[in-house]
Amino acid sequence: MSSDVVLTAALRSNLLSLQSTQRLIDTTQLRLATGLKVNSALDSPTNFFTAQSLNNRAGDLNRLLDGISQSIRTIEEADNGVTALTNLIEQAESVASEAQSEIRAAEGFARIRGSEDLVGVDLQTDLASIVEGASDKFSVTFTGTINNTIVTKTQTIDIQAGDTVDNIIAQINSSLTVGVGNTANGQLIQASVTSGGQIQIESLVEGGFVRIADGDGAGAFGVGAAGFAALGLDVVAGAEAVETGVPTTRQAGTAVAGRIINSLASANATGAAGEFEASQLLGAGGTDANFLAAGGSIKVRVVVDGQSSASVALTDTNSIQDLLDGINNDATVGANVTATLDTTNGDIEIQAVDTVGTLEIQIEAVAGGAADATTFGFGTGASDTTALSVAGADNSERFTFVGTSANLDQFESDFNTVRDQIDDIVQDASFRGVNLLNGDNLTTFFNEDRNNSLQTQGVDFTSLGLGIGEGDFTNAAEVQISLDQSRAALLDVRNFGQSIANDLAIIQTRRDFTESTINTLTAGADDLTVADQNEEGANLLALQTRQALGTTSLSLAAQSQQSVLRLF
Repeated sequence: MSSDVVLTAALRSNLLSLQSTQRLIDTTQLRLATGLKVNSALDSPTNFFTAQSLNNRAGDLNRLLDGISQSIRTIEEADNGVTALTNLIEQAESVASEAQSEIRAAEGFARIRGSEDLVGVDLQTDLASIVEGASDKFSVTFTGTINNTIVTKTQTIDIQAGDTVDNIIAQINSSLTVGVGNTANGQLIQASVTSGGQIQIESLVEGGFVRIADGDGAGAFGVGAAGFAALGLDVVAGAEAVETGVPTTRQAGTAVAGRIINSLASANATGAAGEFEASQLLGAGGTDANFLAAGGSIKVRVVVDGQSSASVALTDTNSIQDLLDGINNDATVGANVTATLDTTNGDIEIQAVDTVGTLEIQIEAVAGGAADATTFGFGTGASDTTALSVAGADNSERFTFVGTSANLDQFESDFNTVRDQIDDIVQDASFRGVNLLNGDNLTTFFNEDRNNSLQTQGVDFTSLGLGIGEGDFTNAAEVQISLDQSRAALLDVRNFGQSIANDLAIIQTRRDFTESTINTLTAGADDLTVADQNEEGANLLALQTRQALGTTSLSLAAQSQQSVLRLF
């Protein structure tokens, strides 16, 4: 066409070269700007779609990582709950064990426990009330039924210079009467030092009584009330002031199940078929001709947890029933104790209610005529031989009951409180609506197709699910049930803790693997699409140089046409 611009071959060639260079510069600048050598399917269809596939999978796996991380947190919360439950169940087991010990004591194993830490103490040097160089003594007596025979054995404890609490323990345990040396009946009493350093003396025979008394069994060379206090035994045996106002050291001991027995009526039976009768008199011709002589009189008091009854005044013309009525009808202690006569064996039994912790019997001679306290003593033995033949003489014995229901009620309350806390812990062990301790299952997916996963099975760890029933500590069998339930529950919780720990380790391993896979996929996609910035920078510099040279070449090619213009 006449309107077309006619370029020389040289100009057209240089122009095409410049256009090509500019396109290459534009491509290089895009690669530098985006960092990619493949920005679309036009650049490299194969690389573009392959990289997109790799990046898509990496993105899917990356989203799965969020779920994996949340699964880890859910299991960690469950593990926190397992730790708390373990502590609570161990506490419940401990409470049940204590209750079991209390029940065991209540069922017949008497125990005396001191209150002072005596570990490392030189008894005569460090305790001012134990006179150094003197012969300081107290006696320990066992009374109980072995093979249907009442057995009473006494061991005198002699504290010498340099003795420690271990010497007392050794004297009791090695004794020929109450210790391992008793070949006829076997060891009757076990002495030990508690973890707190206190003396502990307990019966090894169910239903046996354990007593301590001042002196050598005959009242001589005693440690006295202050000595008992120094040894921590004043909680059992200490000073008492009877109506005469003269403090003396009481005998003391422990009984079981709130019951003590008095052998007052054991001398003779007057009823039909050899039975004993409450109508028997205390004086001559009655229960025991040697107890109250003609004109003799005594006063008997019962002290329950420090609350003293009125004195029951008795003479040789009073009967056993008068004594029983005086105790049972007392306004202060009558509601807490019941005195009865066993007509078969002649024993007077005093049964205390469950809440009674200590019960003391005090006997004071008002007028002469009583032979000694042995006849009226709660059991027999040399430690009961305080003479009551002189007006003003007195004898007393205090019993500490072990295993009272008041203690068991507290143990039961404590156990059920812990049980309630188990339910509270389970309720609070939830993470984002998933509670592995309350029966929820947790599924963790590991691949984009969701066909590769791990399911963590939840459990029901409420008290009901663990099989821990409400505590009923009314008897040993029920306490044993709670103890067995606690131990079984503890085993279940520990096993579950191991199970979720294993699942947690698997999930953490899969998380690390998934992160590595994402990195591999991303790197593979980058290999196909990411530009080498150094290379592209060098290309741009070369292209810019080529463009400058091309511009110069185009200018030279145009000079031949400019020479034509000079002809005009």
